[in-house]
Amino acid sequence: MLHTRTTPTARRLALREGLASGRLLRMPGAINPLSAVLVQESGFEGVYVSGAVMSAELALPDIGLTTLTEVAGRAGQIARVTDLPTLVDADTGFGEPMNAARTVQLLEDAGLAGCHLEDQVNPKRCGHLDGKTITPADEMVRRVKAAVEARRDPAFVLCARTDARTVEGLDAAIERARAYVDAGADVIFPEALRDEREFEAFRAAIDVPLIANMTEFGKGPLLKATTLASLGYNIVIYPVTLLRLAMGAIEEGLRVIAEDGTQAPLVERMQTRSRLYELLDYSGYTTFDGDVHTFSLPPGA
Repeated sequence: MLHTRTTPTARRLALREGLASGRLLRMPGAINPLSAVLVQESGFEGVYVSGAVMSAELALPDIGLTTLTEVAGRAGQIARVTDLPTLVDADTGFGEPMNAARTVQLLEDAGLAGCHLEDQVNPKRCGHLDGKTITPADEMVRRVKAAVEARRDPAFVLCARTDARTVEGLDAAIERARAYVDAGADVIFPEALRDEREFEAFRAAIDVPLIANMTEFGKGPLLKATTLASLGYNIVIYPVTLLRLAMGAIEEGLRVIAEDGTQAPLVERMQTRSRLYELLDYSGYTTFDGDVHTFSLPPGA
């Protein structure tokens, strides 16, 4: 009821324990706090907060237009409602290394279990689009070192993402990843790998946990969780999947209403009122305060 009953440090430690377990941690991208409740209920190991989704929520392209305040606020709302560790996309850290340091501290304050910083230059691009520009490796090393030094809770997980694969090639991306590990990154996120062979090569070269990004319509294949686990990956994210599903349903619903003049044909596809109230835990609020739940659901709700 209200919020998670676990502390941010407990969720960070749970993430670290999961990374050390050898299991693959599956983290769908939540589009709002209520979807994070569903992620937990569905048996996943973590929640992801995508920068692309936060941009899209604001009807903005994913080119670095969101602010640190917006990202920390939304990610904190999501982290607050789930006992699962929540990992957030912190883009480039929102500026220079000093900005990356402040980013980490605000995300700690917001209750996140960890974040990832990337080596792009603003205006950044979605990791699976062409036309990206990446920072010199030593600049990203400074960014990572600043984030590590700023961290107050040693359990907070710092991930470094490299977008070098599509700009400089696979070998250069691996070399950058090694430098980021030396700078203190706990986890490496190699973006836009092309095939299973490249996922395997990255695993062979890097000895810290790795993130696999299974985003639709990207540059690489949609590998199954069992395949990623066999390759030795530690986290798989599905960053925009829920947003794409939801927006597809919304578009179809609006089309039906516009053409038929009623939503009646759509009712069977909808989440029922009773199911929504179940997710919102009305019964828990009623137990807490008997004045809350003073209504009855109509038949079929």
